Amino acid sequence: MNDYKWLLQHADRIIKGDSCGRDVAEKILHLKKDALHVLLYAATELRCHFKGNRVKTCSIVNAKSGRCSEDCSFCAQSIHHNTDLKTYNLMHPDEILAAAAAEELFSKRFSIVTAGKGLGIDDFQSLKKTIAGFKEKGLKQLPCGSFGILSTEQFLGLKKAGLKRYHHNLEASRKFYPEICTTHSYDDRIRTINHAKEAGLETCVGGILGLGESVKDRIDLMYEIKGCDPDSVPLNFLVPIKGTSLENSEIISTWEAIKLISLSRFIMPDKDIKLGAGRLEVFKDAQHLVFLAGANGMIIGNLLTVKGRSLEDDIRVLTDLGLEICA
Repeated sequence: MNDYKWLLQHADRIIKGDSCGRDVAEKILHLKKDALHVLLYAATELRCHFKGNRVKTCSIVNAKSGRCSEDCSFCAQSIHHNTDLKTYNLMHPDEILAAAAAEELFSKRFSIVTAGKGLGIDDFQSLKKTIAGFKEKGLKQLPCGSFGILSTEQFLGLKKAGLKRYHHNLEASRKFYPEICTTHSYDDRIRTINHAKEAGLETCVGGILGLGESVKDRIDLMYEIKGCDPDSVPLNFLVPIKGTSLENSEIISTWEAIKLISLSRFIMPDKDIKLGAGRLEVFKDAQHLVFLAGANGMIIGNLLTVKGRSLEDDIRVLTDLGLEICA
């Protein structure tokens, strides 16, 4: 049995105010499976210290589907791919608010997601009306959004309507990014995140793992996300979709996913680490491992282009682990 006491020692140093260096990050991603029990213990210690026994849930709606001009290699909604995705224009405010109301008992946040590089004038006005509707209808969920690349002025309008948080992923490391998207730049994404912050919005910034990136790319992505100083970090694992450029990719293994979740907790101990796409496909019936590996949140219900677990099953996992849902 290898000696993995260094993991526990480093977790203790992080609790006392130290940070996780790249040398430690690389060691974590190269761990063998006989380190599983030690890694889970260390990551759980960090989660409990920084986040207590509380987890954060959010629901999302695919409010505008398909016909996106961008060429992101993983995305079923791109016009550059030939998938079976159902396409439709922006949903009416009442439809979106009804979807939020249906999940009111299960999540504290509700994110409206639209396909496309940004927002046209009509969609922008409609979304402001939708966001204002959360308060008007007495919904308790906090309205969040993911509408592509926007300006500070657009963000100010959305914030005035009641938007609380904006989601905009980096997706991959700066070096690997040109391998997955050529129609907009990494700096476009960084600027959008900064514009949201300038408008006074909370931010949700994560990425997708399993795109064919190297270990170094994965570590770089974690530090680049940390550099954005987001409030929430959604981790997604690629779910290969027929018709996309990555349809023949292999789904990341459970062990690799555990290491990546744990690494995110080591690097960003005080952030909300949430699991999104790929959680069901990677962890299957072992959903509890997500939280033992250091996560303190998840997107529940259906995702954008793939089905999720039932809301009741997701909540049951939290109940069985004695975790409390909070906003």
